[in-house]
Amino acid sequence: MSILAYTESANGKFKKNTFEIVSYASELSRKIGTELYVLVCNVEDCSELSKFGATNIIKVKAEKLNQFDNCVYSNLIAQIAKKLNTSNIVIGSSADSKYLAPSLCVELEAGYLNNVIELPSNLSPFTVKRTCYTNKAFCDSVLQSNIKIIGLSNNSFGTIENVTDSKVEEFEATLIDKKIELKSVEKVSGKIAIADADIVVSAGRGLKGPENWNLIEDLAETLGAATACSKPVSDMGWRPHSEHVGQTGKPVATNLYIAIGISGAIQHLAGINSSKVKVVINNDPDAPFFKAADYGVVGDAFDILPRLNKKLKAFKS
Repeated sequence: MSILAYTESANGKFKKNTFEIVSYASELSRKIGTELYVLVCNVEDCSELSKFGATNIIKVKAEKLNQFDNCVYSNLIAQIAKKLNTSNIVIGSSADSKYLAPSLCVELEAGYLNNVIELPSNLSPFTVKRTCYTNKAFCDSVLQSNIKIIGLSNNSFGTIENVTDSKVEEFEATLIDKKIELKSVEKVSGKIAIADADIVVSAGRGLKGPENWNLIEDLAETLGAATACSKPVSDMGWRPHSEHVGQTGKPVATNLYIAIGISGAIQHLAGINSSKVKVVINNDPDAPFFKAADYGVVGDAFDILPRLNKKLKAFKS
């Protein structure tokens, strides 16, 4: 039996959650007492993985893997899992991983639990702690299948350094044909992606119009943060839909989430609750967001933001 950790990558580089996934899988392998294998697709330099306990690295190189295709990736992971007699597969909580998990369950007759935040408290039965009710509560869930797929919640377990000598093995996979043809991909350049950001600066209708968004962009630039917005803002065309965060937009699990002029509708809170520290700036002291905030500032954003940005720049210089 073995444990397989699936790492995501783009343009030959690991995505942000890779080292957290490997750390979790490494600690899980030590707890169970079995071998760990880390699957890497189209990444040349894997040396950093050895810092987090990746004892065995399986590298797969193929042009078909440059763009994510659920059928191709699920079939590849299933091939490797069967070859290694895998009992546990650790994946992330990105949109691709959530899309991948059900297909893997079918391929391997496996069970799947998402939003996992801790190592299993019990191995028999296999019991893990997860977030539920849009991150407002925790629950202990049991997986009874022979093969278990664990979806690790982003920014929940953290990274644990465990330097080891990694054995790297090239895997010649037989990849199935893609069932969906990707015509083109449009990506915003020169900006930090929300999924990769440690800090997100988000704003709502309290900014009064798109012409005032320079206040948000200036603060984000100072902090090295990504910019985001509430659903009404993207619906009105003030900001692109790619910046919409919340239950119906992109989920956010950052170290710091700054919400400016956002009232805090339940759908928005559901999508950002996994963020570790939440700071709210709003001129309405009764705004619902303050109940979910770690820190709150009641005041006019047009007065607060320029002064805050000036202080941050002075602090960094």
